[in-house]
Amino acid sequence: MVEISTSILSVRDEDSIKTFYNLETAKTDYFHIDVMDGKFVENNTSKQMLKFAENIKQISNLPLDVHLMVQDVDRFLEDYIPLQPSFITIHYEAFSNKEDLLKIISKIKQNGIKCGLSIKPNTPIKEIYEYLPFIHMVLIMTVEPGKGGQTLIKETIEKISELKKYVEEKNIDIYIEADGGINLDTINVLKQAGIDIAVVGNAIINADDYKTIIQKLKNI
Repeated sequence: MVEISTSILSVRDEDSIKTFYNLETAKTDYFHIDVMDGKFVENNTSKQMLKFAENIKQISNLPLDVHLMVQDVDRFLEDYIPLQPSFITIHYEAFSNKEDLLKIISKIKQNGIKCGLSIKPNTPIKEIYEYLPFIHMVLIMTVEPGKGGQTLIKETIEKISELKKYVEEKNIDIYIEADGGINLDTINVLKQAGIDIAVVGNAIINADDYKTIIQKLKNI
């Protein structure tokens, strides 16, 4: 059974507290925080996501799953490390050299937070193999990062299968997460490919009954 990390990207501000409460009672496993800076990706959600994350920490004990789609990773860590999320995931493509990437990975881990590393659909999975011993999770983007409501890119499924095979052969203990275009029609093929956590946004937020859709996503 996969865990569900509900993306709150499309949650309306005026409904947010009620929505967060309903998601918790519906037994989502994580709140997925999509932090965008308007530079690494086109959209800018930085203020709204920080507000949502701070509100969730006040009303819920569920873990935060923070995804930083930003260029200046270090600056955004200053906002999110104090919230002690379960995961902070950074993008491989945001770094120009190995030293800077390893430095940020170390900083996240030194603050007692599990570090994830994400790649865009066009980035070959083999490019991050050398970093797997230093991180806790790989987030494979199954759409182009930056917008909700996109259709899953089928070619990304093979990357998940390839990663799953590699970590099993090398006996690496790591979570595999997928994000983008995940719903009741697409989650099963991702499970078969080897994901541990599915990031689901609109399919849950737009549903009439959060509990039913989350149960179906977990058990389908």
